[in-house]
Amino acid sequence: MGKAGERECRTTGRRSPGREHPAVWSAYGKLVRLFRERAGLTQQALADAIGYSLEQVASVEQGRRPAKTAFTEAAERVLGAGGALRVLQEDVDRAKLPEFFQDFALLEAEAVSRFSYDPMLVPGLLQTEAYASALLEAHFPPLEDEAIEQHLTARLARQKLLDRRNPCVVFSFILEEGSLHRLVGGTDVMKEQLAWLRECTRLRNVEIQVMPTQRAAHSGVNGQMVLLETLERRQFVCIEAQGIVNIRSNRNEVSEFWLRYGMLRSQALNTEESARLIEHMAGEL
Repeated sequence: MGKAGERECRTTGRRSPGREHPAVWSAYGKLVRLFRERAGLTQQALADAIGYSLEQVASVEQGRRPAKTAFTEAAERVLGAGGALRVLQEDVDRAKLPEFFQDFALLEAEAVSRFSYDPMLVPGLLQTEAYASALLEAHFPPLEDEAIEQHLTARLARQKLLDRRNPCVVFSFILEEGSLHRLVGGTDVMKEQLAWLRECTRLRNVEIQVMPTQRAAHSGVNGQMVLLETLERRQFVCIEAQGIVNIRSNRNEVSEFWLRYGMLRSQALNTEESARLIEHMAGEL
């Protein structure tokens, strides 16, 4: 990532008026058109064969709309694309994310370990669809429906990291107890969210710890952090606040955050205690 590892990304999740759609959407669309024409199909014929509308197929081919995984798998099968569309799906999904988040998502996709402390909300990798949707609906300034759908799809696609193999990613999540009391989306949504967290604690590569509210002062009170290590053993710290992501790779700076995170893990409830607390909180809703 080079110098990009030291820059701050200050854009928001809203696409600027008149700004072109991501280049990867256009490249993907051109491939769809190429394979469709080779197969001797019209747009309508392709739409009928894969179960999508003509407008959806046309929008994908023109790069105005990103393809979802289901579209890609159906197009691969009908067009005999040989994996050419499938290999682009991850990049198509990543381009749906807010611009300020895309550099981080690229690093995250290369990580073999990801440790995070989240004081306000359940982190995106652990969010249910309903919880994530409620957060996007609450965004201000309000997002357009299309943007909400795209960001939601991309956020859920990132969760494939949880069960990725070769290489497997090791996760450590520390959540403030207060974040689990915040009824994002209402009682039913939060109950489902807590139940999903409980399920995630059973994954062998995932550790979830809760920082109890009664521990009034600790080494994370200054805010959220994510620590990443890549297969090449490069380490990064990423901090997000109010639509700004700051990614740092300076060895001395990053080392301090790893030490701080180690202290946080010792101050939080252990994984067994945390799982019992989450289960108890779900039962009380």
